[in-house]
Amino acid sequence: MCRPAWRQALIEAAHLKDLARLRRVRDRIDREYARPLDVEELARAADMAAGHLGRRFRLAYGASPYAYLTARRIERATALLRGGGLGVDEVRRAVGCPTPGIFSTRFTELVGMAPGAYPRAVRSPAAPAEPVRIREASAPAPELA
Repeated sequence: MCRPAWRQALIEAAHLKDLARLRRVRDRIDREYARPLDVEELARAADMAAGHLGRRFRLAYGASPYAYLTARRIERATALLRGGGLGVDEVRRAVGCPTPGIFSTRFTELVGMAPGAYPRAVRSPAAPAEPVRIREASAPAPELA
């Protein structure tokens, strides 16, 4: 079944509008990662329902907004720990992670070692660790009628 051209154009325009909103949400997370952010607040700012934001964000970026925020915080934490001037708890607070347990668990999941061991490992020439990077998901294949 073939959609009329005007209907397809409306669908594509709505999709582009969603992508612009998602980019603004992602940019806000990148800028304000150390602040308390929640999906409902991000969705309100983007004029989207929280569930819709979560689904569309995952399609566009390969992770939920919360997972993206967490990865951004851990990415920044690796940079701060590599610098060597701050302790683990100071870094945790600086990047906005709410509790030591959550920080340690997520850091270990994403980096592959505990945050306390990370500074020693990156200073060791035998095991350089790379920061976490989240890339945009590839565009979905177009729908064929």
